[in-house]
Amino acid sequence: MADRFDLTVLGGGPGGYVAAIRGAQLGLRVALVERGHLGGVCLNQGCIPTKALLASAELLAAVRGASELGIEVGEPRVSLPAMFERKERVVGQLRGGVEKLLKKRGVSVFAGDGTLRGAGVVEVAGTEGAEVLESERVILATGSDPLIPSSFPYDGKKVITSEEALAMTDLPESILIIGAGAIGCEFALFYAAVGLEVTVVEMLPEILPGEDPSAARVLKAAFRKLGVETKPGTKVESIEVRGDTVATTLSDGAVAETGLVLLAMGRRPSIDASGIAESGVATENGAVVVNERMETSVDGVYAIGDLVGGWLLAHVASREGIVAASRAAGRDVTMSYRSVPRCTYTHPGIASVGITEAEAKERGIEITPGRFSFAAVGKAVAEGEGQGFVKVFADASSGAILGGVIVGPRASDLIHEIALAVEAGLTADDVANAIHAHPSLSEAVMEACEAVHGLSIHSL
Repeated sequence: MADRFDLTVLGGGPGGYVAAIRGAQLGLRVALVERGHLGGVCLNQGCIPTKALLASAELLAAVRGASELGIEVGEPRVSLPAMFERKERVVGQLRGGVEKLLKKRGVSVFAGDGTLRGAGVVEVAGTEGAEVLESERVILATGSDPLIPSSFPYDGKKVITSEEALAMTDLPESILIIGAGAIGCEFALFYAAVGLEVTVVEMLPEILPGEDPSAARVLKAAFRKLGVETKPGTKVESIEVRGDTVATTLSDGAVAETGLVLLAMGRRPSIDASGIAESGVATENGAVVVNERMETSVDGVYAIGDLVGGWLLAHVASREGIVAASRAAGRDVTMSYRSVPRCTYTHPGIASVGITEAEAKERGIEITPGRFSFAAVGKAVAEGEGQGFVKVFADASSGAILGGVIVGPRASDLIHEIALAVEAGLTADDVANAIHAHPSLSEAVMEACEAVHGLSIHSL
């Protein structure tokens, strides 16, 4: 006899487990099916472990630069095993937290491979056999897989993805990273910090494709100081594993001989399994088709997260999960992507939200930018973090903030003031008129909003 629930969530990543908790909070009897570790790729093989390693790299850089702040220390000794052990402790602690949250809310967790067998029916193949879950609603949250071109000799040993990279402590002297998006740039920073010779190849004209070009230029300059070579506008013609090295032939005629090649070209929705196609769920361009309510073409079946394409970001998946679970509970909620923060955790950090200057031009929207440098922010200079800037884009007629970009210290934290302004329809004056603490990094946001009207106090 099948177990019956109000809602079954297929996938326990940042979209799935959040959806399960929200459903339970709204009074639904919820089942969550996960074949691996709770938390999904983000918690176990992506966002969190990379940030744990980047924290080590950031501290290493701070120790090496301590003399600039009047502290004399010797050259620090790097212990990769210790860094990776700490990374595992961080992941384990947070994974345990997710387990406690689900238990507290009364969510029934089923370990195994889940397959959609039609509207309201999920089959779970676990270690002790198969069982069937029936429910009024189903949320698909099966995530994504690394994008690996079939022509590349991926073996998980010499040609790897980020998933293998996060478990590899025996590193060679050099690495070639293919792809200069957020994943590629973050790994480039870590590997350079621990002493590898790093080359980053990007087929598009600039690193961090889609970001503000001035942000990409600042990061490129920072990489140059670290010894990271960036090669934008360069394609990979072939990859050949030659014993202990990998030879990568590039479109500029160069052949890069490195100890590893990291494939960081993005991810693709996981729609090949889980019974999605067989159940009649419509897909397009490799992703599940949904509306603003996260509803699929099959009545009672929702899809969220990387599975639906678009923004392949954990925080987007979580919000989509909240929308889908709320709809499943009968609430009138829809999804908006107007104020999605986009963050790259390098040094300097880069974060953006809303419309870009290029998008505004394409859409015929007249904007007035306001820019302010961290070099004129007392807190940033005092901390030795005067590199970078804040730029906001205001509608030329209404003054409403439509987007912005931050390059510099705590960018991924500071961006949320601009994100709130975009979501709430605030103007540059609204933000500028709010008193910002001094000294604080947030003053850069205030001054950038003042600069929209040419009224920034501390601009030179």
